[in-house]
Amino acid sequence: MFKTKNLVFHPLNIDASVDAPIQFTYPFYYTPDPLCIKAADDLKAYLNTQNDFEHNFGLDDVKKGLEIGKMFGVMIIETVEGVFGYIAAFSGKLAESNHLKGFVPPIYDTLKKDGFYKKHEAHLNNLNTEIETLERNSELKEAELHLQQVKFESKLKLENFKINAKSEKQKRKQSRVEAEEKFSTAERDLFFEELRQQSIQSNIDLKYLKIHIQSEVQKAENKLEELIKPIEILKQERKSLSASLQKQIHEQYRFLNAKGEIKDLIDIFKSTDLRQPPVAAGECAAPKLFQFAFENNLKPIAMAEFWWGISPNAEVRTHGQFYPSCRSRCEPILGHMMQGLDVEPNPIETAGTFNGELEIIYEDDFLVVLNKPHEFLSVPGKTIKDSVLTRMQNYLPDATGPLLLHRLDMSTSGLLLVAKNERTHKNLQKQFIKRIVKKRYVALLNGKLEPSEGTIDLPLRVDLNNRPRQLVCDEHGKLAKTKYEVIEIKNNKTRIHFYPITGRTHQLRVHAAHYKGLNMPIIGDDLYGTASNRLHLHAEMLSFEHPVKREWVSFSCKAPF
Repeated sequence: MFKTKNLVFHPLNIDASVDAPIQFTYPFYYTPDPLCIKAADDLKAYLNTQNDFEHNFGLDDVKKGLEIGKMFGVMIIETVEGVFGYIAAFSGKLAESNHLKGFVPPIYDTLKKDGFYKKHEAHLNNLNTEIETLERNSELKEAELHLQQVKFESKLKLENFKINAKSEKQKRKQSRVEAEEKFSTAERDLFFEELRQQSIQSNIDLKYLKIHIQSEVQKAENKLEELIKPIEILKQERKSLSASLQKQIHEQYRFLNAKGEIKDLIDIFKSTDLRQPPVAAGECAAPKLFQFAFENNLKPIAMAEFWWGISPNAEVRTHGQFYPSCRSRCEPILGHMMQGLDVEPNPIETAGTFNGELEIIYEDDFLVVLNKPHEFLSVPGKTIKDSVLTRMQNYLPDATGPLLLHRLDMSTSGLLLVAKNERTHKNLQKQFIKRIVKKRYVALLNGKLEPSEGTIDLPLRVDLNNRPRQLVCDEHGKLAKTKYEVIEIKNNKTRIHFYPITGRTHQLRVHAAHYKGLNMPIIGDDLYGTASNRLHLHAEMLSFEHPVKREWVSFSCKAPF
């Protein structure tokens, strides 16, 4: 039972028939071990009833304040005496604290009152206050407005001068024409000289007007610069202090591994694509669990993480559900910390194998329509080369052009279109771009969906911290629209047709799972729902204009579920 009274190690009453796992959990793709489920259930029971801390997870309408869900982690460990139990951690801060009874401590406590971070943070806060005060200064606003006014008036003066000068030039031109008839040669020469002098004077006046304008603008700019310069000096000081403080913090995050080796954040991330640690690196639950286990001579046996509380606006997070560790922050850190442990192999590296022959639905001299099996790549990956594309390259050795017109997620089965030559590919590609091609997917959702039809409009972008997951993002996301139609509800499951208007990565999966979408993940969705025997999503219909026959064609392939 999870107890907080000065305890971090929580004993587990394990049935003798339950075997401990032989290898440690691969944290980025796993099915929770029964022991982890037992430990997580114990922690969840505590979270449901505890009065030790106050935090609004968004599960209680009565509680006030900002609603924030949290990721929790449990690690099954074995003591040197052979006793099994578990330790628990939360990601980031909880109830505005890094330390809560019953949970392992952080790697480094940035909230420690006498620590260097708090001291420098106070100085940073003072700098921010000074900068904000100077930026709110009415004199600064007046100087900005004065500069805008001077520039506007200067532009107006210059334009008016040029309009007037052009008019005077036209008058002089007309006067020259008239002088040809009115004046004698001597009078005309004298008059023309007078006109020439007027023209010269106009150019001189323009020159001095520009000098005057430039002087006025420069005065206004100098006045503004005097007010901005102290702000820029403070901002540069803040930038330097922030960079120095961040480096010091990264050096304080020192991670042990099973071999007893230590690396800080800077050492861990310098060999990655990022080159430097991302924000909040080392604050997740998993590194905290490993660190405590290694520091206290506890043997890690298995691990699992689950979400507790309301889902964030951007991500798909379901209350109480297990999730893998994040990749951008945790993968480099855990890659170091798990050295010396016997860890399960990465299942992704062995996924995507298909030993059978691809099913050809239709083929002529110009194109192929095939049925892609689930858990098989459309195009080669980093480690897996076998794919629909490589199979088609072997099947059509004389074909020209890129072959594939579109892709399906590895976990999605169904119809794929292949062009045998470049001309056919270009024609069909235009149809895809203009959204002439019609596609229909069938999926099975976990629950009863109402209403029976509608449109989902949620813009998507990649989750930079956890590729290939996608986020809903109004600011930076790309347009993503899906029409849907419920076909059948049976045994608390909904069979549904999806009609994607756009074709973003994981569009149907996110639109189904996100709480702003259908709030009902596709059965078997290991990224946005719960893993099963397969992802129950199948591209069952594809219609388009044949690029040569110029007739509308439609192909279908029944879902295998």
